[in-house]
Amino acid sequence: MDGSFKGPVTPPYCNHKSPPHTLTGMFHTSFEDRRRLEKLPPEELARSQLARLNAVLQNVLPHNRFYAEKLRNLSLPLRSLDEWRQAPFTYKDELIADSLDGALAANHSFPEENYLRFHHTSGTRGRPMIVLDTADDWQWWIDAWQFVLDAAEITSEDRALLAFSFGPFIGFWSAHDSLVARGALVVASGGMSTLARLELMRTSRATALFCTPTYALHLAETARANHLPMAEWAVRVIVVAGETGGSVPTLRRRIEEAFGAKVIDHAGATEVGPWGYGDPEGHGLYVNEAAFLPEFLSVETGEQAADGELAELVLTTLGREGCPVFRYRTGDLVRPDYSRREKNNFVRLTGGVLGRADDMVIVRGVNIFPSSIDQILRGFPEVVEYRITAFRRGEMDALKVEVEDRLSEPARIAAELKLRLGLNIGVTLAEPGSLSRSELKGKRFVDERPS
Repeated sequence: MDGSFKGPVTPPYCNHKSPPHTLTGMFHTSFEDRRRLEKLPPEELARSQLARLNAVLQNVLPHNRFYAEKLRNLSLPLRSLDEWRQAPFTYKDELIADSLDGALAANHSFPEENYLRFHHTSGTRGRPMIVLDTADDWQWWIDAWQFVLDAAEITSEDRALLAFSFGPFIGFWSAHDSLVARGALVVASGGMSTLARLELMRTSRATALFCTPTYALHLAETARANHLPMAEWAVRVIVVAGETGGSVPTLRRRIEEAFGAKVIDHAGATEVGPWGYGDPEGHGLYVNEAAFLPEFLSVETGEQAADGELAELVLTTLGREGCPVFRYRTGDLVRPDYSRREKNNFVRLTGGVLGRADDMVIVRGVNIFPSSIDQILRGFPEVVEYRITAFRRGEMDALKVEVEDRLSEPARIAAELKLRLGLNIGVTLAEPGSLSRSELKGKRFVDERPS
């Protein structure tokens, strides 16, 4: 590799082979193993997580300069998870090296020759961050993905169509390899038009579709415009990720009715991993506590959030050693539900990911998140696409909404926003097809406020 692509300086570690995994109950698990992990009593789960965390720290800290410095005051082994909560947080800004384009994220443990997967973040909130994975780390990704595939009831009999382009986006590749590991037939559709993908969906007799919620709606819109009876085809389940919305009842219902299929939500991030999977009833996301240690910081107090309180999700990876994150502030806003359930004791996030901490807009004293408006707009089946813009009016934050509305009646939408949010928000019509569509993350929120 040339000089523009160098990661953090690491101690000499010639001919490195990733350390042997000592994390029990995670790697190459069977379906029965995963069900057992989901049903662990809270005390037993905490003991298991503590053992995994200590093993990861022991393997990582001798080789990872970033975390060796950040966690220098930590006494190992940890005796409890309460001790871990005294460790410093990790922020995304720290991981993005302040150097030339092409620099690796700062938290890589090993020299570059020990990695075999290259991916980077979307860059929707700044410069993309390059993240590499070792062979063992990639296996960890695949194993964590199996919880998602279990939720979707994917078997070796399924034919899965992946509606993503080939590129450095990690979601496509991790889903692809996880489906292959399960023995499903994978149908890649990179570089195809939406209409061509619909034809491939039909001719391949795909039974499962993997895409973003935005793109699922766009597929449905295109099928409707071309009089294609998509609901009569073989697709029975749609796994969505990359955006909020897979756990929003109105959006789920629109997708399920268009396809005649069930929607399963999923959440992950390039720098973190595939951390969440939907419950079958669509009430929210389970955090995969076999592979991640979650924490929840109250938006109001910054302390540990109570059951059901709006909180920022903080995650620690329990197994990704080549590029770990410890106490990582994801910026995702969630409501944790610690209730024990018969089938799954992992913490469940009611409504999935509700929005982003940095997207909050304060309009006349009311805290508004774009996801709140999204839920209302999705209640109008005639709204094909929309865009929310935050701007500054004098010293105050303000919002406006543009909609592609088949009824061309924005007043009814403004009235519903007024009723539900208690605010007058301007709603205007956009020309049909003028708002952006994407097979990746939909760009429906534009922030024009001065930083």
